[in-house]
Amino acid sequence: MSKIGRKPIDISGLTVDIQGNDISFKGKKMAGTYTLPDILKAEIVDSQLIIQATRKTSDTNRIWGLNRALLANKIIGANTGFEKQIRIVGLGFKAVAQGPKLQFSLGYSHKIDFDLPAAVSIEIDKTGQLLTCRSSDKELLGLVCSKIRALRLPEPYKGTGIQYVGEVIRRKAGKAKSA
Repeated sequence: MSKIGRKPIDISGLTVDIQGNDISFKGKKMAGTYTLPDILKAEIVDSQLIIQATRKTSDTNRIWGLNRALLANKIIGANTGFEKQIRIVGLGFKAVAQGPKLQFSLGYSHKIDFDLPAAVSIEIDKTGQLLTCRSSDKELLGLVCSKIRALRLPEPYKGTGIQYVGEVIRRKAGKAKSA
């Protein structure tokens, strides 16, 4: 029995409709449909969605846990949404919002334009060094944040670059002076 798959998903505040293996949901932030594989079935019990395996195969636990987690992310996104914060560290490093684009100054000889998907909104503080990214799609949010971080990866000697808030950067010792 899958440890993750057997956990119920809270659906209070959402409209959920189950038709066969298709689960339709509608919340404050988005609506959508998720299709379960044939070996799983879903039912609603006391404002909780429970996913159960109908037959046992060698992959049942993996498929069960994966699909439960993906569906839970979609339902949480439809109800409350997700948020990630990114910090830009470095002298003169900053981001500026320009409509549906972001423009980064990251110490290169040129500025970098970054197109934002419509489902992701980014809020920049007044210094331009703290970005708050919000979306109802967890996978898209993580992809956008990782692409932004890849523009200037954190550097281990000075600690400059783009990093997630709360991320620990392992620092290296610089070149030692010989006596």
